Amino acid sequence: MRAGEVSSSIKKTLKEIGIDSQIIRRMAIACFEAEINVVCYAESGTFNLTITPDTLKVVVEDVGQGIADIELAMKEGYSTATDAIREMGFGAGMGLPNIKKNVDRVAVESRVGKGTRLEMVIEMQDLSKKASD
Repeated sequence: MRAGEVSSSIKKTLKEIGIDSQIIRRMAIACFEAEINVVCYAESGTFNLTITPDTLKVVVEDVGQGIADIELAMKEGYSTATDAIREMGFGAGMGLPNIKKNVDRVAVESRVGKGTRLEMVIEMQDLSKKASD
């Protein structure tokens, strides 16, 4: 699968079931950023979308290099990207910060040399919260 296909698929699914366009936009951005991270830093990864009346949740789990310092990785501009990743136009250190800006809750668990679990949640009843940020 090529980068962008998973986030596009999630966006299409959310559109088909009538989720608000602001929520779709926010989750699509977060999923695209997560997808790029999986492609750049992991051997494999899975995305699991859960929709309830109150929340939209995507859990991303990958097998890969993991994140040594999650707090540092959440800071804008911090990146461990290789030159090859940067030459493709990625690795600016905005992936996790952009995810954090677009979802209501984010949780990251990681083990170096094993992989990362990322949970992204958007509260459906609070449409205006992030849209006004």
